[in-house]
Amino acid sequence: ALIIISLSVWLLRRRAREETTPGTPEPEEGVAANKAVVRRIYEAFSQNNLDVLDDLIASDFTDHNPNPGQGPGLEGLKQFISSMHTVLYGLHNDVEDMIAEGDKVAARLRISGTHQGEFLGIAPIGNQVTFTAIDILRIAEGKVVEHWGNVDELGMLQQLGAIPESGEHPPRGFGS
Repeated sequence: ALIIISLSVWLLRRRAREETTPGTPEPEEGVAANKAVVRRIYEAFSQNNLDVLDDLIASDFTDHNPNPGQGPGLEGLKQFISSMHTVLYGLHNDVEDMIAEGDKVAARLRISGTHQGEFLGIAPIGNQVTFTAIDILRIAEGKVVEHWGNVDELGMLQQLGAIPESGEHPPRGFGS
């Protein structure tokens, strides 16, 4: 009797895994859709097309690693993106890798632009700046609801002249 019960439970679990609710995407389709959402976000970021973000990011999304001066939610992110386009003329995100599983998408980015606006008190120097970032985004119902990220801030600040390159002397008055 124990073997029959165990076999019945196993068959029920197997059948539940094989059945999908109508309208529910297969796992592979959901992952592909999530990656498409993230690609559209990076395209909108590069084009400074902030209106598109309303369709891709939840208004109350949580950014676990907000950028300096970034306010909460979608509106805070839009303000940050707009300000970065002022700081880095021709700002562009290149997606170098994207990996997705379940409701999360991870992306490795190369971000570039010409430093033409003040950034964190750093006067514009007109140099081309290129730095990397890694983002992890959680998606629910077709919209980003959470973000975790790391940016190569050291490399960026070195290119902006705020921090000396390895082996260079700090600028006069640096750290005083």
